[in-house]
Amino acid sequence: MSVTPLFSPTPDDPQSLLASLVEGATRALPAGVADGVLDVERARSVKDRLSGGAGQITQLKLTGPKDALTLRFEGKRLVGESAYVSGGVIISRKTLPLGDWLTAFAGEIAAIAADAAGDAASAARALQVLGVQPAGSDVTVDEADVDGGLRLLPARLDGRIPPAAGEIVARIASALRDTLPRVLGGGDTEILVRRTATAYLPDTIKAYVALPADWARSHRFTDGSTAADILVAQLVTLDEAVGRMRDAAIERDASALLVNGRFLSDRFATSSLDLP
Repeated sequence: MSVTPLFSPTPDDPQSLLASLVEGATRALPAGVADGVLDVERARSVKDRLSGGAGQITQLKLTGPKDALTLRFEGKRLVGESAYVSGGVIISRKTLPLGDWLTAFAGEIAAIAADAAGDAASAARALQVLGVQPAGSDVTVDEADVDGGLRLLPARLDGRIPPAAGEIVARIASALRDTLPRVLGGGDTEILVRRTATAYLPDTIKAYVALPADWARSHRFTDGSTAADILVAQLVTLDEAVGRMRDAAIERDASALLVNGRFLSDRFATSSLDLP
C-alpha cells in the first residue's frame, strides 16, 4: 500500500510524535479496539507520580493482522522495528527507517479498522483520522471532465486492483461514457449518471485501494471471502445497474433510468465497500 504520512520522518519533538500516534490510533480505531492492539510503555518520574502525570512514552507497539510494529527510544533517537509474528512466535524482525515505519503503521491501522468494522471504507476513514492521505486518493473522476476521467480511470488502476475487477471497471466506464451524452439536459437522469461516474464508481474502488495490498488479497472474512472478492462482487452489481441505465437511455425510457438510478443510490451512496 502506498500512503503519504503527514508525520515528519525526522520529528523535532519525538515525544510529541509518539503521543500523536497513540492519540490518532485510538481515535482511528473502533471503540475498544485500540486497547487490544496498542501497547504503550511509559517512564514516570517522581514528579509525574506526585502530580498524577502519565509520564513520557518510551515505547509504542502495535500488533496488526500481519506484523507487530514497535517504535521505541534508544538513547535520544527513535528506532522502528517490524516483526512478523505467527502463532504468537516472532518469525523474523527488521529495523525500519522512521518514514517506512510510519507507512507500515498506517497500513496496519487501516487493516485493523477494516477487520474490526467489517467495512473497507473504515480503512480510508481510519487513515484520514490518523493524519494520512489514503492510497487511492487519485482515483477520481472530475465533474468538470467526466468523459476524460472515465477514459483514463482503467489505466490509473492497472496493477492496483485485481485483473477481473479492472476488466469490469473498463466496462462500466465505457457504458457510462456512452450513456452520458444521451442524458445531457435531462435533469435528474443526467445527475444520476454523473453521480455514478464521479462518486459511486470511484468511491467503491477507493475503499479497496486504501487497504494494504497483501491483506486485501489474502485476509478472509467470516464468510470466507477476501476484500478482493467483495470488490469484484460490488463492481458486478454496479456493472449490471449501469448496463440497465444505458439501455434505458438508448430507449429514452426515463422511468427505467430513474429506477436504476435510485437502486444505485440506495446501494452505493454510502461510499463504502461493505464487507461481511
